[in-house]
Amino acid sequence: MHDDESTYDSPALKNLDMDRLKRLSDFLFEVGMLRKTPRTGYQFLGTGQENVAEHSFRTAVVGYVLAEMAGADTARTTLLCLFHDLHEARTGDFNYVNRMYNDSRRTDALRDATAGTGLTEGLLNMWVELEDAGTKEAELAQDADQIDFILNLKEQADLGNTYATKWLEGALQRLRTPEGQQLAEKISTTDHSDWWFLGPDQSWWSRKNGHGTKD
Repeated sequence: MHDDESTYDSPALKNLDMDRLKRLSDFLFEVGMLRKTPRTGYQFLGTGQENVAEHSFRTAVVGYVLAEMAGADTARTTLLCLFHDLHEARTGDFNYVNRMYNDSRRTDALRDATAGTGLTEGLLNMWVELEDAGTKEAELAQDADQIDFILNLKEQADLGNTYATKWLEGALQRLRTPEGQQLAEKISTTDHSDWWFLGPDQSWWSRKNGHGTKD
């Protein structure tokens, strides 16, 4: 690009009217609310906590892993996971007990959140695909959602919460795909801290936290 050229001269950018830019700005602020929206099941579990943004991030990573295992579309699966709880910026998180007594207008919330952004069709299509679970990618995304929860339950169980062990048994029954079941079974027998303690060469610990003389 020459010094006298401006990125704002892009034809694509010229076609973005100010109303849409305003709505995209609103939308991105709204997405930030997921950092402040707690996942409510932990109130019943008694230990642990996370917000929806934290949950969505690892769910997306799990979805990518599952799609790789299954030979599915990794990008599609990851996107389904990334946006799966976007509506909760407006509705809040409804846990299983909440859902017995309350309805959450999730589709309406997502439609209103994206109105005027130009993103509605794409995000609603992903939402419908996820809810219908009629594609391999949607099934994997549903499992990724559960597996993120299973990871948290295993951590709480390792830390001594016996109720987490009971919840973990139930969560394992909700998985849909062979890949999800296989991964979750391994998670359920893996100490949550193994990646840290078993990762380095064992001599690392004997060299005063890695500061000893190298061979």
